[in-house]
Amino acid sequence: MGLVLALLSSALWGTADFLGGTASRRLPPVTVVIWSEGAELVPLLVIAVAVGGFAAPTGYLPWAVLGGLAGMLGIVAFYRALATGTMGVVAPIAALGVALPVFAGVAAGDRPSVLQDLGLAVAIFGVVLASGPELRVGSDAAAGSRRTSLQPLLLAGVAAVGFGLVFVALDHGARSSTVMTLLVMRLISLVVLLAAAFLTRISLRVVTRDLPLLAVIGVLDVGANALFAIATHHGLLALVSVLSSLYPAMTAVLAAVQHGERLGKVQLIGVTGAIAGVVLIASGG
Repeated sequence: MGLVLALLSSALWGTADFLGGTASRRLPPVTVVIWSEGAELVPLLVIAVAVGGFAAPTGYLPWAVLGGLAGMLGIVAFYRALATGTMGVVAPIAALGVALPVFAGVAAGDRPSVLQDLGLAVAIFGVVLASGPELRVGSDAAAGSRRTSLQPLLLAGVAAVGFGLVFVALDHGARSSTVMTLLVMRLISLVVLLAAAFLTRISLRVVTRDLPLLAVIGVLDVGANALFAIATHHGLLALVSVLSSLYPAMTAVLAAVQHGERLGKVQLIGVTGAIAGVVLIASGG
C-alpha cells in the first residue's frame, strides 16, 4: 500500500510541477505559489474540522513549521528554475533532494533488504536521468533559445534541499496529524510569501483565466503531500521517498506532449532505470 501511494504522489507532484513551471513563465513564481497554496487552505480547513484535527496532539507543530519554510523556499526556487532554465536539467537536480529522507530513514533505523538497496540505487540513478538531460525542444522556439546557466542550476539545488526537508518534516509531523501538518505548513508558507510580496512589491494580480489552473496546481500539490505522508506509515521512509521522487518522469512526459519536447536516449534510459528500481523495491520487501 505504501509503495502504491508513493507512486501516486509522484504522479500528482509531477503534474503540479509541470503546470506550475508553465504558469511561472508568464507569472512571477511567488504569485503562482501564493495563489495555488491559497487554493489548498479551504479544503484543508474543512478536512481538519471534519476529522477533529484541531484536537490532535501538537507534536506536528515544529515539523510543520520546518516543512512550511523549507517547502516555500523549495517550490519558489524550483518554479523560477523551471521558468528560466531547461526542464530536463532542472528537474533531475531538484529530485536529488530524495537523498535527505533516505539518509534520515536509514539513520533512524530503516533497514531495507539487499534487493531493495539495489532498487534504491537504480531508482535514484533513474531519477537523475528520467527528466531527459538530452531533451530537445520541438515547436517551442522560445524554450529553444534558453541556455543552461548557473542560476537555474543553483536554484534547482536549493529546491532539492527544500524538498528533501519537506519529506522528512511530513514523515515526522504525520505521526501526530497529517492534515494539521499540511494545514500549518501552508499557513506558514503563505504568511511568509505574502509578507515578502508586500515588501518587494511583487504583483499578485492574475487574470480570471489563470485561476482554475492555479487552483488545480494547489489541489494536486496538497494531494501529493497527503499521499506521501500516509505512505510513510505503510513503508520505510527511504523507500517511500525514492518512489515519490519519480515525479520528474511525469513532468518530462507532459513537457513532451504539451511543449513538443522530444525524449532523448538518456531520458529513455532513465525511465527504464526508474521502472526497474520500482520493481526491485516492490519485490524486495
